[in-house]
Amino acid sequence: MKYLELTFADPASNLACDEALLDYCESEGIADGLLRLWQPETYFVVLGHSNRVQAEVDLPACAAADIAVLRRISGGGAVLQGPGCINYSLVLDARAHDIKNIQAGFRYVLERHRQWAQDLTGAKIRIEGISDLTLGGRKFSGNAQYRRAAYVLVHGTFLVQFEVSMMERSLRLPNKQPAYRSHRGHSEFVTNLGLDADKITSGLQSIWRASEPLETVPAGRIEHLVNTRYGREEWSRKF
Repeated sequence: MKYLELTFADPASNLACDEALLDYCESEGIADGLLRLWQPETYFVVLGHSNRVQAEVDLPACAAADIAVLRRISGGGAVLQGPGCINYSLVLDARAHDIKNIQAGFRYVLERHRQWAQDLTGAKIRIEGISDLTLGGRKFSGNAQYRRAAYVLVHGTFLVQFEVSMMERSLRLPNKQPAYRSHRGHSEFVTNLGLDADKITSGLQSIWRASEPLETVPAGRIEHLVNTRYGREEWSRKF
């Protein structure tokens, strides 16, 4: 599998990069797939594609803290990105990996992540809700996906040394909650995995056998997507 470790200083470029890599694999037919890892340097909110911004985000608090609000192309709920959060992005040939639908995509990826995290920590790790990984009933990894004709993008987060209290200041309680959340606030619902970032990144590379560097980064496509979508308020505030 091809591998790319790339973080942009600009939050919009980080979101655009995932879509650009999906487009690249789709157009070039990258049979072995691709793993990208990145770690944000600043705090910013990312809405799921269909989220309503007023319902999910405390906009005055974000404005006061200079926290940008963006929107991704995949589904799921709003998240706060920031230091101590490791992001992975997998682009997979859906047919080659027998990923027939959304449920199969999450099962294919998350069962591997669950087993690896459980082996690494020695603690019971569960898949809960639609696409969460939990430790002791608390979420440390949220995941989402988006599909093209032949390839699927599955991407998500691992919290390792994240300032969870920042979520309380920027995110409202979501309208849609998995049953296991039981209406808990962010600080009671979310936890850090408590591992070094290097262990996460090297572990993900090992799981997916991602050792071949991606030689071509679709920089032009990333810039286009920032200019026409991810960097525009019309996109982030459309709902």
